[in-house]
Amino acid sequence: MELAPVFSWLYDLLLSVGLGITLADIVSLVGIAVIVFGFLCVAALFLVWWERKVSAHIQQRYGPMMTGWHGVLQTIADAVKLLQKEDITPNAVDRRVFFWAPVVTFVCAFAAYVVIPFGDGLIVSDLNIGILYIIAITTFTIISLLMAGWGSNNKYALLGGMRSAAQAVSYEVPLTLAVLGTVLVAGSMSMNEIVISQQGSTFFGLLPRWNIFFQPLGFVIYVIAATAESNRTPFDLPEAEQELVAGYNVEYSGMKFAMFFLAEFINLFTVSAIATTVFLGGWNGPLLPSWMWFLCKTLFMVFVLMLFRWTYPRLRVDQLMEFAWKVLLPLAFLNIIYVGVLAKWLNW
Repeated sequence: MELAPVFSWLYDLLLSVGLGITLADIVSLVGIAVIVFGFLCVAALFLVWWERKVSAHIQQRYGPMMTGWHGVLQTIADAVKLLQKEDITPNAVDRRVFFWAPVVTFVCAFAAYVVIPFGDGLIVSDLNIGILYIIAITTFTIISLLMAGWGSNNKYALLGGMRSAAQAVSYEVPLTLAVLGTVLVAGSMSMNEIVISQQGSTFFGLLPRWNIFFQPLGFVIYVIAATAESNRTPFDLPEAEQELVAGYNVEYSGMKFAMFFLAEFINLFTVSAIATTVFLGGWNGPLLPSWMWFLCKTLFMVFVLMLFRWTYPRLRVDQLMEFAWKVLLPLAFLNIIYVGVLAKWLNW
């Protein structure tokens, strides 16, 4: 297993104090997992506050203001409140399925960060099938939402889970094809190699060699499909409040509900981080440290997705499915043909 240079000191330190190779591997990986988990929790708290402020400004109101400076402590107060909430389990639920559904959702959201490069060398493991791993691991979210709907023994939750499965499966296809164009250009499925392939400049040095400039159609398809994959407006039919009373998570309370909520914002950061890696040059950029470029680009993508949520109205179910199969899928195939011709022409 390839450990990132920034974490390798922990592995070497554990070996130097006499730990065996296997035990040093386990302890160092647990340490990395704790660091990534802590970062994601802080990021999720920040994104909750930020989305409240973005939505407030779009709707010309203040948003959180009372708890801390401009409400910066409001999300922390909400987290403390959720920790104190009673965890209620209805009598009629399938208890094992009901319990494990939020756990599977959160673990899948967390596991995607194994292969995401936060900077030059800031990656847990540079798998040679990194992009395939992310597509595969995030698909498990479908199973967890079905588990939540079915295990709740509630018709509204079941409808929400079934809607979510149909939506995720439909939009997974154009999303995968949109990312495939960047794999063709890089000649590798490694996330690091995809970033490295975008180094340098093009068009007589006027533009960076980012995939977004060569594949604008693929980028647009990815952003739309990723928005649908993360169940955000205008594609939030799985948890449509006025129709399904919150959908698949209607029976959940306390920390189980918080795990769904936290996973949703982690997924928002995940799809933005993937867009940064495969389309926006990843950590490439002048002057600033590589990790700072990555965070700036990722937060910009998060901001764009937040603008989508508070700008566009929700689609109907039939419109949502037709758009995936009749519009995005043909455009995704067209993008693949275009990238293949362009790669042949430019001798990539």
